Amino acid sequence: MSTFGLRIDNGLTAAYFTLGCKLNFAETSTIGRQLGEMGIREAAEGESPDICIVNTCSVTQMADKKARTLIRRVVRDYPEACVVVTGCYAQLKPDEISRIEGVDLVVGNKDKGRISRLLAARFGTLPEEDEPEEETGAGTEEGSFTPSCARGDRTRFFLKVQDGCDYYCTYCTIPFARGRSRSGRIADLTEQARQAAEEGGKEIVITGVNIGDFGKNTGESFFDLLKELDGVEGISRYRISSIEPNLLTDEIIEWIAAESRAYMPHFHIPLQSGSDAVLRKMNRRYDTMLFRNRIEKIRRLMPEAFIGVDVIAGARGETPEEWARAVEFIESLPVTRLHVFPYSERPGTAALLLDHPVDKNERDRRAAELIALSERKLNAFMESQTGREREVLWEHEIKGSGLMTGLTDNYLRVAAPLRPELLNSISRVRLTGIDTTRPETMTAEHV
Repeated sequence: MSTFGLRIDNGLTAAYFTLGCKLNFAETSTIGRQLGEMGIREAAEGESPDICIVNTCSVTQMADKKARTLIRRVVRDYPEACVVVTGCYAQLKPDEISRIEGVDLVVGNKDKGRISRLLAARFGTLPEEDEPEEETGAGTEEGSFTPSCARGDRTRFFLKVQDGCDYYCTYCTIPFARGRSRSGRIADLTEQARQAAEEGGKEIVITGVNIGDFGKNTGESFFDLLKELDGVEGISRYRISSIEPNLLTDEIIEWIAAESRAYMPHFHIPLQSGSDAVLRKMNRRYDTMLFRNRIEKIRRLMPEAFIGVDVIAGARGETPEEWARAVEFIESLPVTRLHVFPYSERPGTAALLLDHPVDKNERDRRAAELIALSERKLNAFMESQTGREREVLWEHEIKGSGLMTGLTDNYLRVAAPLRPELLNSISRVRLTGIDTTRPETMTAEHV
């Protein structure tokens, strides 16, 4: 069945370019599926597409810059294509994008679901005024949400369960780009997971902007969602994408450790600062004591869990004294890896009113210090896993190497001798060491 009953049967092709979070990748995949249902084929490698969809991020100034660079490259490489720019950058700064020569359509998050109809109108199969209010679930309008479960690669699907954020941290523009928090319903989302299993998916990543807030508009709870998804036959693995520490409850941690069938020992928890004073200035809803309690509970119940942590370096209000406290705190945490972001000035955010701005060079220096700390923590974790046996979901062949690659249950990238019959399946390996030729990858032998 085609999207909204539309068909474009003139051999059009499309190419997709995505920046930013897992949620963006899920939404790009959903747009691709909608266009595919209309008869628009994904362009093959080396083929010049008729349509280019660019899904952008705007979480930092660097994200905006990367978006502009990508848009200009797409326009340059495919001058005959219809270029559509969407995502958070398109939502927040449509005028900037419109000034880039060669961009044909700028579609904000709240209108992402209308891209298929806009293209149908553009290519002559639908009058532009005949456009119902439909969306992919990316809309910023109050209460609007459509669940989507999109294939990320051969083995993994991304299940969008929630969108928007009510937190309004002082440094962040995401609530302006994504709107208020809203969710799907558990029954609809479990059906999406069942469909993914029928399509051969083995792993689902649960995504959203603030997934711990799931159910605020439906009267359901995130924990109830996790338990219902755990019962879906055919899905071997679930991973929870970034979740706020105050919303990752003891109850959830204990259940994953002791009772769940398919949730992996893998957590991604934003810290943002290791200083309580800076956390207050950021308008975060927890302190370092709560954060430490969450991390230590995970480590106690799941000693080999992979724990990734987001940190902002050089935020406004981060004096040298607070920076020193933050680094000391982060060094003391038994986490696996840091995802480091130099603080970025965002127009319209409350952070711009705070005292003690940090010079850009100092922000970059602090970020480099945290990146070096992250590398030490990750290497130590990988070394601790050497000699261990773990289960790996094999994703694809590494071309020309005689190897294949996949992820362990605790989120370590692994390379092992190619056995094609194991692709898109789970098998046991023994981790033999850190691969010196591939960053952040471990070597393994089949057991």
